[in-house]
Amino acid sequence: MPPSASIESAPDWSERTRGAGQFSPSGDHDGRPLPLRTIALGTIGSLMMLLGALGAGGTLIHDPILGDGPLSALRYGHGRYIATAVLYAGFALLVWAWVRLGRGVLAHLVESRGVLHAMAAWIAPMIVAPPLFTRDVYSYLGQGLLALNGLDPYGVGPAMLTGTIPENVHPTWQTTPAPYGPLFMGIAKGVILLSGHSIIANVIVMRLVLLTGLALLVLSLPGLVRHLGGRLPVALWLVAASPMTVVQLVGGPHNDMLMIGLLAVGTLAVLDGRNATGIALVSAAMAIKATAGLALPFLVWIWASRYSGSLWRRFLHGLVPALAVFTAVFGSFTLLAKVGLGWLGALSAPGMIVNYLSAPTALGQAVHSLASVFGELNIWPFVGTTRALGSLVLVAILVWNWWQAREGGPEAVRRAAIVLCCGALLSPVLLPWYLSWGLAMGAAFAWTPRALSCVVGGSVLLILAYYPDGEEAMYNWPFMAVAAATAVVGALSLVRFDPLGLSAPLRELVRGNPKVPS
Repeated sequence: MPPSASIESAPDWSERTRGAGQFSPSGDHDGRPLPLRTIALGTIGSLMMLLGALGAGGTLIHDPILGDGPLSALRYGHGRYIATAVLYAGFALLVWAWVRLGRGVLAHLVESRGVLHAMAAWIAPMIVAPPLFTRDVYSYLGQGLLALNGLDPYGVGPAMLTGTIPENVHPTWQTTPAPYGPLFMGIAKGVILLSGHSIIANVIVMRLVLLTGLALLVLSLPGLVRHLGGRLPVALWLVAASPMTVVQLVGGPHNDMLMIGLLAVGTLAVLDGRNATGIALVSAAMAIKATAGLALPFLVWIWASRYSGSLWRRFLHGLVPALAVFTAVFGSFTLLAKVGLGWLGALSAPGMIVNYLSAPTALGQAVHSLASVFGELNIWPFVGTTRALGSLVLVAILVWNWWQAREGGPEAVRRAAIVLCCGALLSPVLLPWYLSWGLAMGAAFAWTPRALSCVVGGSVLLILAYYPDGEEAMYNWPFMAVAAATAVVGALSLVRFDPLGLSAPLRELVRGNPKVPS
């Protein structure tokens, strides 16, 4: 339950200006003032990240803008260190602003309009920034270029081509087939056709296309909140204005943003009784990324709940038309994109990454480390075994939750959100933006402040597990210790105004009181 307006964590909102009569996404007239200082704080942070990304982000190998000009100093030596420091300082300001905004939302001092203004202001600089904390967008473009040149992106990697796009693909993915669905392959081809040979234009156009997913998510949240019982400002704060969205999904960018948008609007359609439309939209989400398919069995229960008769009779009434819609939609995208089903075999490609963010992989690494005390051993049998066990656990969780969702309704959506979260945590590799899968389905439910603070901490820690250029930071133990401390402070700051107890000493210093605690 959200805290009352007198919550200790509520910031000073005296800076706000009034805007009575403005329309909010919930359909209500929202006359609450805007948190201008908080919005400005996050905007400054986002602009600093834009500047820092010019030297420390996923920059181009041969950059036509920086080139050999004066700005090229940002990419080397002390210039790169300064760019990195500016970027991390900007990230800290963005997180601080998000937490302040969250305090206002929990205290009922900020409504949907304020969160949307913050989201727009914080995202705007990211649209033109170099890729942040990842280089995946270059892989997307490389795979689209393969398809555009008549090569099978599900059979070969971008290394088959030469040019600006392939040379910027991360070495890990140079020879890796695309693990994405046919709709996204069609989108990747369209982006290159639209924006030509400029890789910078390609990245910006890809961001703008993927932003339609965020728009779909935002537009679906009022209806989802109506069905699922949450609060719209909380849902928007959680999935639209968060650093995970601003930095990873937009700053990255990642195609998960389009997937979760289609997933959210499709779920709303099924809840509203537009069953075939909803299944079609979620099938389209699966044609972006296979993960969305985890939600489909749960939506079938919602469709089935509208029929009468025995449980299995109702289930068949929902299953048969749902399968027909899925087959028609998915088959159409496959034909239009002129690609086959080879992407199913490429779904294991991310498993090439071995890091401890994934629970099964971490367990395999731990067992391998213990066994290696007795001699040098290959890590793959250990990691492969624990990953297989993780997959079995995930199947068990899916089946159990699917059966518990058999009455349909909001419970089916809640169970789907749980499975999507477990799908991220138990996958062979957990990448930071995977957190968005379950949040997209679950944001519209009621959240406790403690649960929200856990999301804050988890989001910060996952983002910082990678360097701004997309390389792993998680094995830099001193750095990760600082990242973990930052995440804890961020999490506590949502529910405590001053988690470090600094307010009283600072007030005493300002007053000139000699009895300042040491």
